[in-house]
Amino acid sequence: MSVMLQLKLNNKKKFLALSQSQKFDQHGFTLIEMMIVVILIAIIAAIAFPSYKEYVRKASESAAQQEMQKIAEQLERFRSKNFTYRKFNPNYIYSNNANPPALTEVVVPIGATGTKIQYKITIRDLNDTSKLLTDTNAKGRGWSIRAETDDDQKNTLLMTSEGLRCQAKGKGNVTYTACTGSDAGVW
Repeated sequence: MSVMLQLKLNNKKKFLALSQSQKFDQHGFTLIEMMIVVILIAIIAAIAFPSYKEYVRKASESAAQQEMQKIAEQLERFRSKNFTYRKFNPNYIYSNNANPPALTEVVVPIGATGTKIQYKITIRDLNDTSKLLTDTNAKGRGWSIRAETDDDQKNTLLMTSEGLRCQAKGKGNVTYTACTGSDAGVW
């Protein structure tokens, strides 16, 4: 019996020794390790977020340019049939109605409302930019398409029947006939 009791006592001592050594050998993360991970995530986010915003800005600008080119193509088709740009209604591009009402501006993305609108595209008579092409008093010899935005970080875009394609930051730097300002450029 004494051998059996001796073995039990030895096993109990080993168990106690093991459980005491495990107290200091715990698995997990220290506060320093957690802080390093948080700092790394913050650095990655600081680099990625501006890049993402720039990507979104360029995507909406490209969508506006695409719509302007689509309208310009339809303007040329309209002129080849009617010998004038006067009374061109861009709504026939975007409406399923046979006789759609006159459309004074096109929004990008198409069908967007409120704060989701990125650009507003308007089409004017190039000879008298105070008149829309849908106006019966417009001369209809040329057109000017302008896409403007409320976001100061995005470019306002201009395209004319004379081949001008330019852009500049801010609404005031782009009229219906020219782009001005230090950041004006072509697209």
